[in-house]
Amino acid sequence: MTFRDRTTNVDALRSWRGDVEADYIYTTGVAGERFFTELRDTGRILAAHCEACERTYLPPRMYCEKCLGPLSDWRPVRGPATVEAVTIASVDAHGNRPPEPEVWAVLRWRGIHGGLVHRLAVPPKQAKPGLKVHPVLRPAGSRVGNITDILYFAP
Repeated sequence: MTFRDRTTNVDALRSWRGDVEADYIYTTGVAGERFFTELRDTGRILAAHCEACERTYLPPRMYCEKCLGPLSDWRPVRGPATVEAVTIASVDAHGNRPPEPEVWAVLRWRGIHGGLVHRLAVPPKQAKPGLKVHPVLRPAGSRVGNITDILYFAP
């Protein structure tokens, strides 16, 4: 009997009829915890640097992707981000249409591997790759330690 013959009888398959609850909590991990704590407390975006490979990673990691060595050197990200790719969202995550379309971008910094995806505070027609932008943060007292502490990126 072939694999195909065995699985054509749906009644012979083992299955679960009904709902399966899948509750979980996704933690940020050690690197993410430090990244978000620094963002909340000082308003700085940190990247992890590998001394052996001379690579800097954002989002920060605990280990270098190239040499697999531990990353213990953390550095503030300096200078503007460069918009690498843009998308215009006219429907939110819940399927609703916001009053104005939102502009989202892939952002990269010179000399850093990786980057961030975040909102841009520019009209859709002005959102283009190559645009230089800086983060605009929530006021210090209202930061909570997550990515929404960065309100948006603006030219």
